[in-house]
Amino acid sequence: MGFFSKITATICASANARERYRTGALLAASGVFVVSFDALLVRLCATDGWNVSFWRGLFMAVTIGLVLLFQVGRRPPSATRSPLLPLLAVSLLMACSSIALVLAFTLTATANAVVILSASPLFCALFSWLWLRERCAPRTLISIAVAMGGVLLVVSGSLRGANVAGDLLALLATMIIGIHFTVLRRFPEVSRQAAVGVGGLLMAVLAFHFADPLSLTWQSYTYLLLMGLVQMPLAMVLMTAGTRFLSAAEVSLFILGETFLAPIWVWLVFGEIPSVATFIGGSIIILTLVLNSLLGLRSSGE
Repeated sequence: MGFFSKITATICASANARERYRTGALLAASGVFVVSFDALLVRLCATDGWNVSFWRGLFMAVTIGLVLLFQVGRRPPSATRSPLLPLLAVSLLMACSSIALVLAFTLTATANAVVILSASPLFCALFSWLWLRERCAPRTLISIAVAMGGVLLVVSGSLRGANVAGDLLALLATMIIGIHFTVLRRFPEVSRQAAVGVGGLLMAVLAFHFADPLSLTWQSYTYLLLMGLVQMPLAMVLMTAGTRFLSAAEVSLFILGETFLAPIWVWLVFGEIPSVATFIGGSIIILTLVLNSLLGLRSSGE
């Protein structure tokens, strides 16, 4: 059991529903804030999506692998085991969604990719209902509907002239993310850290054939190191840990926050100015996330 797994297991055993919801919301929100820099870092790498996918996956695997080796040395091997097939399924889903999203960031506008990504709550709710028979709370369904209204506003100002291939890859990543969170919800015993590590390794393996990993500049390697060793492992562990406390649809709802934040970081560095609709729609999305969390805290404390 990893560091985050130990924390979440302790909280699950002793905390009341209100504290558990607060913990899940904090984990998911923190993970989304960290991952919101993803598009900016991909752009700063100044290379194609296959090279980014290969190095980021490899660095993620190395980082998490070292952490797991350290943990195995401090506790019995049985404490770090995870069911093999669910672990491989979660890892493969994470690898595929990450590759698709990286390619989307290099083929279409940042706002386009993150707007499409914000539809993930709909797919999470759908797959959770089909497989887990997990019904969403009315407030979550309402939040998804309102947030999607904000998404439509963003789409109206950001999808003009977008690259179709990039948009389709972003949609594919969104669907896979919905399945990913649903599988995590179904198998809470899967080590979140191990899933990120194995997912990174699979990401590198899948991208290797299409990449030219030794042809980059030192600036590209610097940003890849930051992405693969720090940003993505931290973001993925935080978000997947949130599924221990919240439903798949609720966790994915926080991903909507990236719709607002990611274009801002790209605008600040590259001057890629999102439309007014992006700012208005993004504000609606963020407000929806805040209200949903507050209502969740209130209902779980009753």
